[in-house]
Amino acid sequence: MSAVPQFALPSVSPEEYLAAERAASFKSEYYQGQVYAMAGASYAHNLVNLNTATALNLALRERDCTVQVSDQRLQVKDNGLYTYPDLSVVCGPPQFAPDKYLDTLLNPVVLAEVVSLSTGEYDRVGKFILYKDIPTLRHYLLLESTQPIVRLATWREPKVWAFDTFEGLTAVVPLPAIGVELTLADLYRKVPLAG
Repeated sequence: MSAVPQFALPSVSPEEYLAAERAASFKSEYYQGQVYAMAGASYAHNLVNLNTATALNLALRERDCTVQVSDQRLQVKDNGLYTYPDLSVVCGPPQFAPDKYLDTLLNPVVLAEVVSLSTGEYDRVGKFILYKDIPTLRHYLLLESTQPIVRLATWREPKVWAFDTFEGLTAVVPLPAIGVELTLADLYRKVPLAG
C-alpha cells in the first residue's frame, strides 16, 4: 500500500471503492475509508511470485486447493481491508464476498507477499497484523525478492503464531496446513540475486 491515498475524499465507502475498482484499469487497496494506489513490481519480484505459484500449483495438483496470484482481490471481513496479495491458496470451495460479482475472496489458507523496497515494512508488519484476522489463514509467507530468504508465520492453536526464517537455496519451507514443502531453489529459480 502506498503512503498516500489515491482519492482526495475524506472517506470512501466499501461500496464506492468496489464500484470504482471494478471499472479501473489499475489496482488499488482499501482500508478504513481510504483508497491506496498499488505500485508496479520488479522483474525479480514477479519471477519469485511466479516460481512460488508454480511450485504450489504443482504440489497441490492432486488436492482440492487452488492457487491465485496478484489479480485476485481479498477482503479481510473483520477489519475491512481489501487488498491483492501476491499469492493466495484456498483449500476446499472458495468463499466470496456476498455480491453478484464473486471476485473478492474471503477464505485463504496461505497468503504470500514478495517483499520490495517500497512495501517491505508494510508487508512485514502492517499487512500481517491485518491478515491475522482471517479465520482460515494458517501460513503467511514473506519472500525477499533479491536474496533467497523466506520468513514464515504459521498459526498454531490456540491462536499463536510461530515465526521461522529460511535462508539459502538448500533450505526447505514446510507448510503443514496444506501438506507441502517448498524448496528455496525452486522459489528463486532464475532470479537475479544480489551479490
